Amino acid sequence: MSGFAEATAVQRADERSWHARVEQGWDIAGNANGGYLLAIAARALTEATGRPDPVTITAHYLAPGTPGPVSVTVDVLRAGRRFATGSATLSSSDRPLLAVLGTFGELPASTAPAAGPERVDAEPPELPSPEECAGREPPADEAPTFMHRVEMRLHPDDAGFGFGRPSGRPLVRGWFRFRDGEPLDTIGLLQAVDAFPPTIFNARLPVGWTPTVELTAHVRARPEPGWLRCAFSTRFVTGGFLEEDGEVWDATGRLVAQSRQLALVPRG
Repeated sequence: MSGFAEATAVQRADERSWHARVEQGWDIAGNANGGYLLAIAARALTEATGRPDPVTITAHYLAPGTPGPVSVTVDVLRAGRRFATGSATLSSSDRPLLAVLGTFGELPASTAPAAGPERVDAEPPELPSPEECAGREPPADEAPTFMHRVEMRLHPDDAGFGFGRPSGRPLVRGWFRFRDGEPLDTIGLLQAVDAFPPTIFNARLPVGWTPTVELTAHVRARPEPGWLRCAFSTRFVTGGFLEEDGEVWDATGRLVAQSRQLALVPRG
């Protein structure tokens, strides 16, 4: 199986466009994971802007993606000394899948000294050890899917929905890493913020496909190797939509990414 970096790789076609491929096994029920699609577009944007790290990136999801060739068309809107901003459209052979706007730069490692004042009025989510959390080992003879690619260990208090016992709180916490041990870079953080089960699964509301309308990620630093601590919560389920706010902390206890996602509420 190809690793994440290989599965999100892009090849330049001309001045504004890149070729890529949505690989088998990064899907959920046949549709490619949204964070995975965003990572492909982000790879093209890093090459176009000459900046290695997404600082802030927003994606609007236009259609589901399935395995096969895709193209990424990029426009660099501004290139400054520290940051560059660009837009991208990820398309299959017959339709656009994703519209993206992002600002890119070069972020420090999470262990680097702070470049300016810092105030963090939060802490990483309290989690039992990964061994004490709820995980799932996909059967070896099962066709590769997203769960063969990533490893998540959910807080026991947040894993009951899988057994028909939702907690009643739209909250999902847990550990994250790539199953093959590949280190996470800042593009990998875009996958982490869209990997966990939807928070609504714990809200005692209909469980079903929860399509993403828009996803924004703010990346703060390059993560250190090891498990990520993640927490996702929802405060508002209104008008057929829900928001999901995410925090991602690395092995050093540093906040390395935040996210907000707008999704459709599953229909009963």
